[in-house]
Amino acid sequence: MSWLGPVIKREYGKKQPFIPFGPFEIRLPFIHYRFEVADYTQGLIMCAVCLGIIPVLTEYLGMPFEIAITIVILNGFLYLWHAHLGDPVVPGWITPAIPLLLLWLKTFPEGVPRMHALIAFEFELGLFSLILGATGLANRFVGIVPDALKAGILLGAGVAAVRLVFEKGGRFDTFPWTITIAIGFAFYILFSNHFKTLRAKHVGFKYLSDLGLMPALLLAIVIAPLFGELPWPDIKWGFTVPQFTALFTQWTPFAERIGFPPLSLYLDAAPLVAATYIVLFGELIQADALIDEAREFRHGDENIHFDANRNNIIVGLRNITMSLIAPDASMCGPMWAAMQVVECERYKHGQEAMDSLFGGVGSFRWGTFTGYFFSPIVTLVKPILPIALSLTMLVQGYVAVRVGILKARTFNDLGVAGIVGAVLISRGAGYAFAVGIVLCALIYGKDFFRKWQTYDKAKDPVFNSRIGGE
Repeated sequence: MSWLGPVIKREYGKKQPFIPFGPFEIRLPFIHYRFEVADYTQGLIMCAVCLGIIPVLTEYLGMPFEIAITIVILNGFLYLWHAHLGDPVVPGWITPAIPLLLLWLKTFPEGVPRMHALIAFEFELGLFSLILGATGLANRFVGIVPDALKAGILLGAGVAAVRLVFEKGGRFDTFPWTITIAIGFAFYILFSNHFKTLRAKHVGFKYLSDLGLMPALLLAIVIAPLFGELPWPDIKWGFTVPQFTALFTQWTPFAERIGFPPLSLYLDAAPLVAATYIVLFGELIQADALIDEAREFRHGDENIHFDANRNNIIVGLRNITMSLIAPDASMCGPMWAAMQVVECERYKHGQEAMDSLFGGVGSFRWGTFTGYFFSPIVTLVKPILPIALSLTMLVQGYVAVRVGILKARTFNDLGVAGIVGAVLISRGAGYAFAVGIVLCALIYGKDFFRKWQTYDKAKDPVFNSRIGGE
C-alpha cells in the first residue's frame, strides 16, 4: 500500500531517514518509515503474551486486575521508544530473570516491603544499564565475567523458570492438562526437527511457526474449558480504561502508603542487578547477530546496525521510568527474542515484504500497544493468562538451560556452573556470585582475570580439554 509509505524515501544502501537527536535517531511512522500492516495486525494478536505478566502482578504484589493492566499499557508505550529512537529491535521482558526476581521478592513480606524491593531493584537496574550504555562500558562489564559464572547464572535462571511452574501448589497442579497439551504443542512448533522439515516444505506450516507462542495460546483458550480447568472467555465489547490516577496515588513511590525504599534495599538488590544484567547482555549479543544476518541477506539495501550502547540507554531509561510510575515485575528488556526472529525473517523477503526493519518492529509494537485497549482481545485471553505465563516460563527455561550449558567450554566450567546455578535457586544472586567467584579463583587462579571473550582455553594446560573433544 503506497499510501502507507514514508514521506522521506531511503536511498539504496543508506540509513533509513531520521532526525538526529544526541545518541538517538528519531523516526516517525508514515514520515520516516513505512507502516507495515502485516506486522501491526500480528501485534494486535500477540499482545496476549504481554498481558501474561498480569497474574504475577496480582499474585505477588496484590494488585487488582485494573491496576495490573494499566502497568502493562504503560510498559507497552515505552516499548515504542526503541524503534522510534533508532534501535531496530522488538523490545520485551527480561524473561530469564523473572524467576530470579520473584524468588528474591518472596523473601520480603507482602505489601509495602515487597513493593519497596521491586522499586529499588528496577530503579537500580535502570541506572546501571543507563550508565553502562552512556559510557560504553557494557562490553567491558560482561567481558570480565568468566564463562563458568555466566553459564551458572543462565542455568540457574532456566531451572528457576521451570520450577516456578512445577513447584508444589504451582500452576501445573492447577492446570495440568492445559499446560501439558499447550506446552507440548509449543515445543513441537518451536524446537521439533520434524516440524522444521514440514516448515521447509509447506508455506502453511511456515506461517504457523512465525506466530511463535500464539498458536499454543489459542489452543489453550479451547482446551482449558474442555478439561474444566478454566471457564470459557466472557468476551466483552468496548475499550480498556487505564487507571492512571489510582496507579500513581496507590502503587508508586509517590503514593503516601508506599514511599521511596530505604537505601539498604538498593544495596541488597545489587547482586541480583548484576545477575540480571548478564542475562540482559546475552540478549544484546543475540540481537546484534540477528540484525547482522538480516542486513547481509538483503545485500545491504538498507544500512542498518545494532548499537548496544544506544539499546542500553533506552533500556535504562525505561526501567527508571517504570520504577517511578508503574513498578513492573517483568522488567524492561532489550529484546523479545521470538518476535525479533519473526521480524528479521520477514525482512529477509525483500522491500516488498518489509521496506525497513524499523517499519516492521515499530508497526508490530504499535499493534501490541493498541491491542491492550480493545476489550474483545483482552477478555478473550484473560482466562488463560496464567497459562500464557507458564508457557513463557517453560520455553524460556528450555532456552536458558541450553544456552547456559553451551556457554561452558570445559568440564570445570560445567562443574562451577552447576554449583552456581543451584546456589542461585536456593540462596539467591548474592550467595551465587560469592560462591562462583571463590570457585573460579580456586580453580582458575590468575587466569580468572583473563579476557574471557577472546581467550582460547583449549590451548591452555590449566584447563581441562574441551567438552566437545571428550
